[in-house]
Amino acid sequence: MTIRILPAVGDPDAARIVSSLLSQLPDAEPEPVVADSAALLGALAQAAQPAAQPPAGPTGGRGPAPAVEGLPEVVLVHERIGPMPALELIREVALRFPAVGVVLMTTDAGPALFSAAMDAGARGIVGLPLGYDELAARVQAAAQWSAGVRVHLGGGPDAAPGPAGTLVTVTGAKGGVGTTVTAVQLALAALAAGRSVALVDMDLQSGDVASYLDVQFRRSLVDLAGIEDISVRVLQDAVHEHHTGLALLLAPEEGERGEEVDDRAARHIVAALRSRYEVVVVDCGSQMQSANAAAVELADVALLVTTPDVVAVRAAKRQVRLWDRLQIRKAADTTTLVNRLTRSTEIQPPLVAKATGTRMARTPVPAAFKELQPCVDAGRMQDLDSRSTVKQALWALAGELGLVDSPTDRQGRGGPRARTALTGRKRKAITAGAPPGPGTHQGPAAGFGPGPRFGTRRGSSTAAGGTGPFDPARPYEEG
Repeated sequence: MTIRILPAVGDPDAARIVSSLLSQLPDAEPEPVVADSAALLGALAQAAQPAAQPPAGPTGGRGPAPAVEGLPEVVLVHERIGPMPALELIREVALRFPAVGVVLMTTDAGPALFSAAMDAGARGIVGLPLGYDELAARVQAAAQWSAGVRVHLGGGPDAAPGPAGTLVTVTGAKGGVGTTVTAVQLALAALAAGRSVALVDMDLQSGDVASYLDVQFRRSLVDLAGIEDISVRVLQDAVHEHHTGLALLLAPEEGERGEEVDDRAARHIVAALRSRYEVVVVDCGSQMQSANAAAVELADVALLVTTPDVVAVRAAKRQVRLWDRLQIRKAADTTTLVNRLTRSTEIQPPLVAKATGTRMARTPVPAAFKELQPCVDAGRMQDLDSRSTVKQALWALAGELGLVDSPTDRQGRGGPRARTALTGRKRKAITAGAPPGPGTHQGPAAGFGPGPRFGTRRGSSTAAGGTGPFDPARPYEEG
C-alpha cells in the first residue's frame, strides 16, 4: 500500500527533519511540506476537487462531496503550526475531509493532550523529537484507518464495487488427488467465460498455484493478514496480475508464515476479494486450518476432490465428518468431484456419494495424467490443450457449478465463449473456441457424461482388501 503523507510544519528546521524521516518510511509517498494552516487547507481542498461539478439542486444542497481518491491518506500537523492553533486545525480537517487520518506531532504526549487531540479528530499523536519507529507506527495506523473509511464512503478507487462475487473452494480429500489442477482450470474456465476471476492459494504451508502457473511473486496472503479494512488499493498491492488475466493471491513462500493467517484474516481477505471479482476460486489444499476452514464455511460452492480408491474416499469421509462436527459445512451442502476415474475402477461415483453423504458432481474427471504432464512440468497449466479430456471435463464442471455463462449470456472478455445448457438428461456443451464438454465427445476416452455407464461395477472387489462384493460402508468406517 502506498501511503501519501502531507506534512504541515511551520518551522524550517523541523520541516527538514520530518521530510528526512518520511523519505525513509517504506511505501511512503511524502508530499511537499506546507508551512501554515491556510496552505494545508488549501492543498486539501484542491486535492479533493471532484472531477465534475454537478448542478445544485432546487433547494441548494451542500454541493458535491469531496473526491477522496485525490486526498492524502495521512496529514501530519506540527504543534506550532499557525496561524490556526493545531487542535483547531485538526478539527477543521476532520470535519471537511473525514477520509484523511490526522496525526499530531507534539512535545507534550500526556493523557490530557491525547484526549483533546482525539476529541478534535486526530488518529494519533507522535512525540517530539521524532523517532523513526514511533512515526512509522502512527503513520501506518492512520493510513489503514483512512483506507477503511474510504471503502465505506465510496466514490473513489478504494470503494468496494458491486455485489459480492461467487466463492468456490476446492479442497482435497488428501494430498495428490488433483486439487490444484482442478482449482486452476475452474478459474481459467470462468475467466474464458468473461468473468473477472481471483485465484487464491490458501494451502498455506505447501501451496503450489505459483508453480503450476510459473509465477515469481513477492507479496502473499500474509501481507494482508494484519489489516482490518482491506481497501482496493491494498488488495492490488498484494495481488499478482497473471498474463492470462487471472488475479492471483498466493500462499507465502515460507510455509511457516502461514500461521499468521487466521480465520479472522481469511474472512476479511475473502470479503475484500468478493467485493471486487465476480468469481473467487480458493485452493484450500488438503490440510484444514482455521483460515481455509473459514473459506469453506463462507463458500457458495464447496468442492471436495477425491480419487476412486479406498484410501482417498476414506479421507473424503473423514473430511466431511470433520466439517460437520465443527459446524463448518454440512455434507448435503458439499459437492464431491471424482478425479482420475476409469471404466474399470471398482469405486464409481454412486458409491462415493453413498460413503460420504455428499452431492456428486455430474462431471467426473478421467484418468489422463499424460495429457497434463508437459504443462505441469513446464508450469504452464494455462496452455493445456483444448482437446485434453481432463480440460474438457473440468470446464464442463465449471458450467455445472455456474461459473460459465449460459447460452444467452455475454461473449467473454479476453477468452472464448463457454456455454452450458441442460435439456432433460442430456448435456449439450455449446462452445466457440472453448473445449467441448465431455458430453459431446463420442470416443471411449471421454465418456463421462451422466448415464448408465457410471453404474456400479458388479463382481468381486480387491480394492477394500476383501474378496466379496464391494461394500462402501465397511472400508470407510473410522477406527
